[in-house]
This record gives sequence, C-alpha cells and structure tokens, in this order.
Amino acid sequence: MTDTSISSFKAADLMVQLSSAPKSKPAVVDFGGVFTDHMLTVEWSLTGGWEAPLIRPFGNLSLHPACSSLHYGIQLFEGLKVYRGDDERLRLFRPMLNMKRMANSAHRACLPAFDQSELLECIRRLVEIEQDWVPHSNSHSLYIRPTFISTEPSLGVKKPARALLYVILSHAGSYFDTKAEAVSLWANPKYTRAWKGGTGDCKMGGNYGCSLFAQYEAVDYGCQQVLWLYGDDQQISEAGTMNIFLHWINENGEEELATPPLNGLILPGVTRQSILDITREWNEFTVSERNLTMAQLCSALKQQRVKEMFGSGTAVMICPIGHIFYQGEELHVPCRKQLITSRLAKDLADIQHGRTPSDWTYLV
Repeated sequence: MTDTSISSFKAADLMVQLSSAPKSKPAVVDFGGVFTDHMLTVEWSLTGGWEAPLIRPFGNLSLHPACSSLHYGIQLFEGLKVYRGDDERLRLFRPMLNMKRMANSAHRACLPAFDQSELLECIRRLVEIEQDWVPHSNSHSLYIRPTFISTEPSLGVKKPARALLYVILSHAGSYFDTKAEAVSLWANPKYTRAWKGGTGDCKMGGNYGCSLFAQYEAVDYGCQQVLWLYGDDQQISEAGTMNIFLHWINENGEEELATPPLNGLILPGVTRQSILDITREWNEFTVSERNLTMAQLCSALKQQRVKEMFGSGTAVMICPIGHIFYQGEELHVPCRKQLITSRLAKDLADIQHGRTPSDWTYLV
C-alpha cells in the first residue's frame, strides 16, 4: 500500500534507458563481483524533493570530493535476493521487511523518507529488465543491493540537503570461500560491534567497515569470522555479519532454540525473523529471543547440552558453526547431524523457489 503521508518518488514516473552494449552472462562463481547491465538511481534535494526514478546502464557515480557520505559515513544499504523457481517464475523473499529496515536506517541517518512500496515496485521493474541474469539454479541467485548515500557537497557534520538512492544487482554464489561444512569463530571481548544507543540495529556501512580489523585478527587465529561479544557478562550478539541461533537443552532442562533479542545491538535480519516464524509454527520446542552469554555456552558445551549452533543472513542463509576459539581454547560445537539447520535450509529454499506456496514471496 502506498503511503500518501510522505513525499516520495513514484514508480509510475520511472524512466528507462536501456544499455546499447549488454554483457554476456558469465557463470556464477562468487558473491558480489559480477554486476548486471543496469542500475536504478533516484536523486533527492531539500529544495526540489525527489526526482523521477531512472533505470540506466550500469556505470560509475560522480561524487563531489566533499560528499558527506565519504567523510562522515552518512550512508546505508540493504540486501535481498531474487530466486528463479522450478516454474521459472522469479520471486523476491519478504522484500517489504527489507524496505521497512531500509526506511528505519534512513531515519536514523537523517536521510529523507521514501515510500517503501514505490521503491519495491521500482526494484521489481529493474529485476524484470535483468531477468536473464537470474541463475537457473537452486544454489545461486541474483543479489539486490539498494544503497542510500548523502551527496551533500560541503564539509561539516549536518543533515544532508542532497542524497542519492540507487540499486545495483550482482550474481550471488557462495559467500564463504571455504569447503568446510561449518564455519569457525573467534570470540574475544576486546572489540565491540555495537553498543546500546548506537546503530547496531541499522544496516549502515560503518558497522561493517569497522569490523575488518577484528575480522583479520580472527583469521590470524585460524578462524573465519568474529563472534561479537558485548558487556561485562560477554553477551553473544552476532557472528561476522550473521545473526546467531543456539539449539540446546537450556538451564531448565528444556529443548530450546534461542537467539539474542532485538535490543538495539542486533540487526533485525529477514532470515532471522523467518527462522523464528517457521520454528514457532513447528511448535516442537521453545523458541526464545533472549540474552545468551559465553559462560552459558561454555557450560552447555561442557555438559553436552548443545545440539547445534548456526548463523543466518541473506548472503549465507543458514550457516552451521563448528568451532569457537575462546580464551586460548578451541570449543567444538556439534554440527554433524544438523538436525535443524538442514531442515530450515530446505523449508526456506522451498518457499524461495516456489515449491511451497507462501505469502512471503513477491512475484516479479
């Protein structure tokens, strides 16, 4: 439904300039390295408001050297995928959750509001034009990257008077460059991903750029990702760019699937929400959003109460966790049976590819 309470660009005004030199479609070999022929751009200014959206040939952006997105990180992004179903129809997975999260991030970044449904329709039109880029595969997809940046051409930390919203598409192969069945994590409280009152619940570039140093220290310890901890009690928050789930027998002897709560530190992941919705529908064990600490995890591992631990996200979908390096010790996490991860991966894939009818999918 269109929100008439805000001034926004309209999909009905969309202009299209097709490329005169479309590229050949290479095989999908990686994540985010091969881009399609076209992109969507929408410009905004305080004086003129939103301009008409434009689909144009993919190309570089021209930015003023004082652009405040470059100097002060006034920018954000989203990530979602389009899947080719067994019936050859193209489907987006719960895209309005991405649009809502993007709008919330824009509000936090002091970037202008937009109508979420209008943006989604513009994205649908872009995907429709690029439909031949969507792989004929159950393991690969086309990744959609909406991005919103300040183009304020002056120095000074202030609310932008100019901005650019754009969308690019890329092939989405495997996110992790590994043959391992499960990822390894480095847990150390010396670095913090997010904090109370911060922007950990927004999808802003600064949340990711500042994680690189810790990420490479994790690699030095033989691990693939960082397990982010928070506070004196070392609360588990996220792993790399993934939300975290723990399937265990909890302190009360109950079988439980637990994930950290949306308390301002945690990104409200679309896959995270879908896992909660699906497992609550199963009604086979307790499903909780609550704080988890390293002390609780270590105790549960020692007492063999952990069944599985896994991460989730649009890029990785469901990713089992096999090892955690913590306080000089390698903790082994059960991951061979994958009782829940394999089942969840199948349920999600069946919805995304149209094998299971669902109102979570949005047809292109």
